[in-house]
Amino acid sequence: MEGLRRRSGGALRSVAAGLLAAMLALSGAAAQELSGLARLLPDGSSIAGRGWSGVAVELQLSQPVPWRVRVMDGPPRLVMDFREVEFGPVEDLARDTDRVTAVRAGSFRPGWSRLVLELARPMVIESADMRTGEGARIAVRLRKADEAEFAARAAAPEPPGWALPKAADLPRPVQGEGPLTVVLDPGHGGIDPGAERGGVSEASLMLTLSRELKEALVRDGTFRVAVTRAEDVFVPLEDRITLAREAGGQVFVSLHADAIAEGEAVGATLYTLAEEASDAAAAALAERHDRDDLLAGIDLTGHDDLVAGVLMDLARTETGPRNERLALALEAAIKRRQIAMHRHPRQAAGFSVLKSPDMPSILVETGFMSSDADLARLRDPVWRARMVSALVEGLKIWAREDAALKDMLRR
Repeated sequence: MEGLRRRSGGALRSVAAGLLAAMLALSGAAAQELSGLARLLPDGSSIAGRGWSGVAVELQLSQPVPWRVRVMDGPPRLVMDFREVEFGPVEDLARDTDRVTAVRAGSFRPGWSRLVLELARPMVIESADMRTGEGARIAVRLRKADEAEFAARAAAPEPPGWALPKAADLPRPVQGEGPLTVVLDPGHGGIDPGAERGGVSEASLMLTLSRELKEALVRDGTFRVAVTRAEDVFVPLEDRITLAREAGGQVFVSLHADAIAEGEAVGATLYTLAEEASDAAAAALAERHDRDDLLAGIDLTGHDDLVAGVLMDLARTETGPRNERLALALEAAIKRRQIAMHRHPRQAAGFSVLKSPDMPSILVETGFMSSDADLARLRDPVWRARMVSALVEGLKIWAREDAALKDMLRR
């Protein structure tokens, strides 16, 4: 993978601007023999306090693999990526410090695994290395940091080729007239399962719904369809919008089924972008969806802040009303199918996946897994078929109205 290369001549020790890429210390011949499959050995692994305010992470692997480590914010956490490691139950790892509040692991992207340690306070990487021999031993040392230092380290950009995953079913953009390109975005995935209840995850339910919706849209023939993920893999929030742009996306539909304690959480809800959430429950959902990633937006690196702000405001001036019309069309179609909706069916929030200034975007909470009734409906293929039918109808009505309005403006 670009941006990650094995290097020979001893274990790599490198910390730069909060992003540390640690590679294998192997000869060329040994690297050729490496299978990339490894296991975490819990008996030789631990997470412990270090000094007055630090943390020491020791991981024993069955064999060396390419890896990297960095800190990220929202919440503060240490993120370690490995080339195919089977972690097992990481929550059982020896841990004798309250400076690490949670540990989780899982699939990050095809061929890569991720280990995440949530930190009680901001910390930065002081040292990190891999020692090879009988398997491999990784040692990472964290030290206390102030907010400014941590923010600088956490904001370091990803290496080229790392952040953007391979697009799933990414059709080539078509210039000029033709079918609208709908980008479906099944929420969460991989290391981030989303809401979980009764052995079912939001990520898996939305992947199933996305597949069913894509099939219905393709069968209808009105739209071209792309998806941000076609399997259970992690896709960063900002990359979902990037993938939509690469596909020539003209409307973006993000699918979710969250669980929330605040307020009434029953029935389908449609979210469009707002600077401030429309109520406390919307704010809590927006915070949860954004916690693992930076905010998304268009690439305006060639412009200064003032010009970039003006361009985005102009784009949103047109896109905002289109978003509202999309929400209205979907709401009407869902109600026609007699599908239960939240008592406030259309709301607004600051979700990252809605922040594209020039692409109509909507987040569909198809239901809430915290509701017994909603969870039963989400697991019912007959109910999902009704929801799919409603979403297809709503998109078609909106597309016709949108095209008619564009024609009127051209005259």
